[in-house]
Amino acid sequence: MITATRYHDISTGHRVFGHESKCKHLHGHNYRVHFTIGCDELDSVGRVLDFGAIKEHLCMWLENEWDHKFLLWEEDPLVNVLRANDPDGLVSVPFNPTAENMAQYLVEVIGPKVLPDHVMLVECLIEETRKCSVAFKLELPRSAAPFGLPIPSLEDLTQVAGPILNPVKLKRMSTAALG
Repeated sequence: MITATRYHDISTGHRVFGHESKCKHLHGHNYRVHFTIGCDELDSVGRVLDFGAIKEHLCMWLENEWDHKFLLWEEDPLVNVLRANDPDGLVSVPFNPTAENMAQYLVEVIGPKVLPDHVMLVECLIEETRKCSVAFKLELPRSAAPFGLPIPSLEDLTQVAGPILNPVKLKRMSTAALG
């Protein structure tokens, strides 16, 4: 899979219903939302998708639907009060509007609705502040290796390479690479 990433900044209010601290209050953030889209084959020009098209499909959705609006979970007791006072500014969402839930919603619901069929939104990283961010990534099957080749196991590598590779050193290297 080949990926391309673009970000967009929005200002959005929310309240995290049930939060144990100050996020239980009405407040807002200047979010930076990073969209990573992927595809198996590049287009005829050699791109995943033109960056302008990412803006058109995903960034403009954010701009039109969430920017300068207030996100509130549809089950929040304040939803009717706020809707009565600002019906155009309230966005009632089917999840408690944490950054984690927002990222998951963008990947699983919005991406498939607004992107062309040959690409998919594979990750959304949301910076709630410059110090705090979350990411939601699609889980790809282990067989989704580059060029459709299976990812070899440590045992496979040592059998093929024989005594050339030190299995202990190789295991340490692969563990370090995985984080």
